[in-house]
Amino acid sequence: MKFKIKKEILLENLNNVSKAVSTKNVIPVLGGIKFNLTNEGLFLTSTNNEIDIESFIDKKYIDSIEKTGSIIIQGKYLLEIIRKLPDGIINIEIIDGLKIMIYNDNSNFNLNGIDASEFPNISLDTSTNPIILSKKVIKNIINQTLFATSTQESRPILTGINFKIEGNIMECVATDSYRLAKKIVELDSTVENIINIVIPGKNIGELIKILNDEDENVEIHIFSNKILFKFDNILFQSRLLNGTFPDTSRLIPQEFELEIKTDLNDFYNVIDRAALLTTEKDKNVIKFETNGNELIVSSNTPEIGKVEEKLVVSKNNDKNIKIAFSSKFMMEALRTINSKDIRILLNSDVKPIIIKNDEDDNIIQLLLPIKTY
Repeated sequence: MKFKIKKEILLENLNNVSKAVSTKNVIPVLGGIKFNLTNEGLFLTSTNNEIDIESFIDKKYIDSIEKTGSIIIQGKYLLEIIRKLPDGIINIEIIDGLKIMIYNDNSNFNLNGIDASEFPNISLDTSTNPIILSKKVIKNIINQTLFATSTQESRPILTGINFKIEGNIMECVATDSYRLAKKIVELDSTVENIINIVIPGKNIGELIKILNDEDENVEIHIFSNKILFKFDNILFQSRLLNGTFPDTSRLIPQEFELEIKTDLNDFYNVIDRAALLTTEKDKNVIKFETNGNELIVSSNTPEIGKVEEKLVVSKNNDKNIKIAFSSKFMMEALRTINSKDIRILLNSDVKPIIIKNDEDDNIIQLLLPIKTY
């Protein structure tokens, strides 16, 4: 294998495939990136047994291909070398079978490679009827739900996002059993069979790092045990979680005793300041109380101090409420909303708190209150 390529082209593609390079060096080959140079171009592939990524650089973006071939190069060192080399043309060449030379006019690196035949056999399949969504929509779905996934491996199914498609409606739900995020998306086409899958949160979190904000489409190919996203020159494949995601539809109340409307930024800033005197070990609890059209937000941590904030809001009736919740969870939910105003929907101090906005009725955030007595 011997070729020349511009640094920025190689680095961009290496950055994409590096998301699947294993940092746990149990099996050395999983810490590597497979280079497969053909007369059509360069295929870069990586896997950590959770996700597989392939990026293809067409021959028109390669300055010269002198000799085709395949090898696995350790990702950690390769990325650092390419990143720190000056801009311009980089030469990559296999010498003596498993030695890699990476060089330009002034720098020369020698790395030990691994035989390409040791790379896991990855099957990057596509289906005949993929679901088509824009990158922008997929990024929104992930940004508005991922934060609510569980980090506890005791209930593995809750560490993922549930994608349920019926007809042309896709519901995406994440919950850690203390809060819930739900996003509804209308698809351009109808699916024949109901799809109900759970994608590991940490895997789809890597996908979002590769997607840009363009309106270009992504093909989504769904199988019984894996899902593949195809876009630009990239194939991104993730395994699916086994098990049944809990039915969360009954958790979201349909009727509310009290609706509070307020400016999102003002409310966020009040919560943010009240949270300054809370602690993680006490679940970052703050109290929320209405008195007429005045909202009083407070926190009291005996070893630190107390704070009280007031905010004028509008309500749909004269009822008042006292409720407590996690400021951390509330702020994470508020950060997903892109709107000037929000509606806080309440029933009692022990029933879920629902947050909606008028500009996008397809996103619902739910928090469970915390008992403070």
